[in-house]
Amino acid sequence: MTTTTPTNLSTDHSRATADGAHSHGVVVPQGSRAERVTSFDLADIPVPTGREEEWRFSPVARLQPLFAETIEGHGVQTTVVAAPEVTVEIVGRDDARLGTSGRPGDRAAVVAWNTFAEATVVTVPAEQVATTATSIRVEGIEGQGDVATSNHLVIRAERHAEAVVVIDHVGDALLNQTVEIDVADGAHLTVVSVQDWAAGAVHASSHRARLGRDARLKHVVVTFGGDVVRITPDAEFTGEGGEVEMIGLYFADTDQHQEHRLFVDHAVPRCKSRVTYKGALQGAGAHTVWVGDVLIQAGAEGTDTYELNRNLVLTDGARADSVPNLEIETGEIEGAGHASTTGRFDDEQLFYLQARGITEADARRLVVRGFFAELIHEIGVPEVEERLLASIEAELERSMTAIQGGTASA
Repeated sequence: MTTTTPTNLSTDHSRATADGAHSHGVVVPQGSRAERVTSFDLADIPVPTGREEEWRFSPVARLQPLFAETIEGHGVQTTVVAAPEVTVEIVGRDDARLGTSGRPGDRAAVVAWNTFAEATVVTVPAEQVATTATSIRVEGIEGQGDVATSNHLVIRAERHAEAVVVIDHVGDALLNQTVEIDVADGAHLTVVSVQDWAAGAVHASSHRARLGRDARLKHVVVTFGGDVVRITPDAEFTGEGGEVEMIGLYFADTDQHQEHRLFVDHAVPRCKSRVTYKGALQGAGAHTVWVGDVLIQAGAEGTDTYELNRNLVLTDGARADSVPNLEIETGEIEGAGHASTTGRFDDEQLFYLQARGITEADARRLVVRGFFAELIHEIGVPEVEERLLASIEAELERSMTAIQGGTASA
């Protein structure tokens, strides 16, 4: 078996070398990723203790309200502004289209499935090409931020359809969410999920995607706000020729916990996956977690996969955990590999820029912008890209204020 690094990736994987700030963590033995319990039944997936593999980095106590068997809150409002070609429905739990994109794989996900009352279904009809992006706004209701709430979204691109869907999370909420994504044969779909919560929000979201023959999915996750945000995207290929690109950007501030756990299941031949996540951290107690699981099953000959995670630590007191996992059950593949790096802010680079008359604040902005810029432009949704650049600027302003305050006090 030979594993190779693809040469056609836009991100420079050749620089993916770890340093002392990087942590793979202590791996808990768990056998094959394919053996992980998935179920729609609450009894099959108990409340976590924090010692389980899928919860060992998580602040389980802060997520505890989302593990309860009963969640009856109505703490968010969902609003959809759809493209003219797209249909939107509110359906009950008995709708046959629900639950077809995979089964829940952890306690929060199985609770979310069992406690939602109704679902929002967004459908791009067969052969239709949406002329504008569809916007889904999930907004915390004022005064309900401490009430546990379940939310269920379904995004469907039927045969040979094409569309962009942006999910925007804002306000304050205690939210347990499921996002089902169904990309039919020959369809092309971009889904962007932005977590721009208020400071106290807690959000667990299970994204489960199913791709048909020759289907294409670009899945983008952007996390800036909230107290605890845990996103778990899963992608499953059901037909040959499918392709998924998973892009993530995150910026954690003081005491924020941001966690992204991905699973790509190559179960059929000749499919392709690319995963690229980048994050920055600043402030005491800032914690990010990225776990990337890729499984190439025995029947998935001709698979082509690569995953990359890079983290930039801007201040002392922040911690990034990064764990790439690749499991291969067949030697007949095109290529497979992964890389993970975590590094501190480059003082030499900062000195180089300042020596040419650039102020420290502007030099820091340039370095961080450069870190994120390539990935931001790959999103392909201009209004989202502009918001991200503005959010990064705001985070850097906070960083510089903290640094200058520390200097002044010293």
